[in-house]
Amino acid sequence: MKVVGITTQQEVYIGSKDRNFRINEFLIVEDEVQGELVGEIVEAKTFNRYIPLDVGGDFVDSSVLESLKSMGYDVNNETIYIGKLRLLKEALYPVLTGSSIRIPKFQEVKDLLINIDAKDGLVLGVIRNTDDLTLDMDEQYRDLCQTFEDGLILPQRELPYLLDYKTMHEYPHIGVFGGSGSGKSFGLRVVLEEIMQKSIPTVVLDPHYEMDFETNAENINGINYKDKFKCLQIGTDIGIKFEDLSKGDIKNLLNAASHLTDSMNNVVDEMFVTGNNYYSFLKKLSDLISAQEIGNLDKIKEKMDYADTPDEKEEWKDKLKIYEKYNSKCPISSVRGIVWRLNSLFHEGIFNKDITPVVDGLKAGKLIVVQGSTRMIQVFSTYLLNKIYYERRDYRDAIYRKEVKEFFPPFIIVTDEAHNFAPKAVEAPSKAVLKEIAQEGRKYGVFLILATQRPTLLDETLTAQLNTKFIFRTVRASDIDTIREETDISSDESKRLPYLSTGDVFISSSQRGRTSYVRIRAAHTKSPHKENPFDELFNHNNAENEDFLKIISEYFPIYPSTGALDIIKELSAKHSINMTMDQFKLKLEKLYKDGLIDLEETFLGNQYILKDKE
Repeated sequence: MKVVGITTQQEVYIGSKDRNFRINEFLIVEDEVQGELVGEIVEAKTFNRYIPLDVGGDFVDSSVLESLKSMGYDVNNETIYIGKLRLLKEALYPVLTGSSIRIPKFQEVKDLLINIDAKDGLVLGVIRNTDDLTLDMDEQYRDLCQTFEDGLILPQRELPYLLDYKTMHEYPHIGVFGGSGSGKSFGLRVVLEEIMQKSIPTVVLDPHYEMDFETNAENINGINYKDKFKCLQIGTDIGIKFEDLSKGDIKNLLNAASHLTDSMNNVVDEMFVTGNNYYSFLKKLSDLISAQEIGNLDKIKEKMDYADTPDEKEEWKDKLKIYEKYNSKCPISSVRGIVWRLNSLFHEGIFNKDITPVVDGLKAGKLIVVQGSTRMIQVFSTYLLNKIYYERRDYRDAIYRKEVKEFFPPFIIVTDEAHNFAPKAVEAPSKAVLKEIAQEGRKYGVFLILATQRPTLLDETLTAQLNTKFIFRTVRASDIDTIREETDISSDESKRLPYLSTGDVFISSSQRGRTSYVRIRAAHTKSPHKENPFDELFNHNNAENEDFLKIISEYFPIYPSTGALDIIKELSAKHSINMTMDQFKLKLEKLYKDGLIDLEETFLGNQYILKDKE
């Protein structure tokens, strides 16, 4: 292998007639003047006698081909392998043409590819095209993971990719980008598995109900995660304790339900008192509306004076006081708007519980999965993230002031479909707290992992703070442009983004100062949505047909034109199965088409019979 053609301080062309080159593999240039220079293949081509010598385009020019000839390569008859090698560190001078190329030893590139011990990092996968480096690799890096390729589970054959999570203190926050079917959610699952292994407290906002780690994947040498995570559903397992809400909290929650006007914000400022429960606040609002509907003080006093009972009189007396205090400041339309939003949240069960299970789980070092619809998570996370972020922040501030305060651990916040929670150029309730954490969280030990199919739609402040980015297959030109702006990914690599295989990813790391081409390891667990929907449909139909056949088997042979009505009546009486005549005939036809029963012609007409058991 030799350097050929005109060289620069950044890139050289290399040629070989014995060895083909692979994208992203590492090679060493032995320059007689500058010593050994490490580079990475960024483009590769093959030339043979069937290709005219003037075909090379921008990649291979005449200088490269002339160099090959002068070095003894028979470009007219031999197959020649050409590669573009980009130096990892810019050379002082252009590389000498004719310099030899060799495969590096593991120790020569270890610091570039693996800069930590295996036990100190998150094992996310393998670095593509590094199998030559495994020959003299340290034992601690062997057999750390398996990969899933072409339907097979394969042992580790390349260098592992280890993410040094402790450097998040200096290089905070992670972005996970990729289109539908790219492996983005799969990669996020692997990251979360590794986080659980390290017992790092984590909150996951899961709008798709897929971050469940209960079921282990088949044929994987995995770990049992059942005691390391907990799934909590909003309104069922967790919620918001109304008495703990501040005015800011209640406005955020109501605004998440539906946008608040300035007048509605003023109603909350005037009428809400921290410590009130839901019912007392709602009664105060309802009493004001009731008084405002009457219209003036004299009529309200008249209602009070002519009350039928002492209790009714006392009730109107309370309404009069509220009316006198708030009527001029709180228009009835705005008060009604607050009541509507409050009732909406209440009926979704958000005030039935509190966040104690989340706090307890974080303190125990668990991964807490918060599940609900996108809208409910937007509402709930606005309160939850503010609460736990300031708990952690207050603890660190107390340590600085040398005050005693109960320990609250550092933690990670993870969300899929992040553009729904912090959209670009659009206000969202959860956006403010996520932006604050993105900018200030590092100082307090609070970090973000944001996954999205559409990085272009994610708030730019957040995108700019993501120091590590996982870039799976991406097709949209606007998203690719955003990725190029926010990472050190090269133009050659960006051209490959639409064609990446599912599970292959570019990992751009500010801490490493370079982008690595990685195959995500096989996950130890599987998503509850893993079943193919068409298999699900087939299995459901089969089970439904077999159950129905068992119920009606005693009625065969069945004449659909004459005996069906009596059978339908019995099915309703004995099995509570209510069907019309047409529905019953369709069921029989379906059983026949699926080969579960036979159709026989008789002198009385067609009849359905049970299949003979062989």
